[in-house]
Amino acid sequence: MTFAASLAEVAIALLLVAGGLFALIAAIGLVRLPTFFIRMHPPAIANTLAVWCTALAVIVHFLVLEGRLALYVWLIPILLSITAPITTAFLSRAALFRERQRGGDVPPPPGGGPL
Repeated sequence: MTFAASLAEVAIALLLVAGGLFALIAAIGLVRLPTFFIRMHPPAIANTLAVWCTALAVIVHFLVLEGRLALYVWLIPILLSITAPITTAFLSRAALFRERQRGGDVPPPPGGGPL
């Protein structure tokens, strides 16, 4: 095994461990934070970072150890980066609407109109 391959394996392992730590942080944030609105952010951001680290590890693996460039792997984190904020916005609006229906302590709708 060459020095470059050994260095690539270390980089791949570090990226995969970093991705796992980001996923663990997201899970801890999901469990520990008190309200739904506060709980939304850590999983969305940390899971996106975890996927980016994992995709970069896969690209380094294929590039250095197998000698081919696997850019199609970037499709997963790119699509996740596009859809995660949209999903978060839809979930937050639905939760806000539901909380207003129950009479919770949330900001009024824009313009002060009906719920």
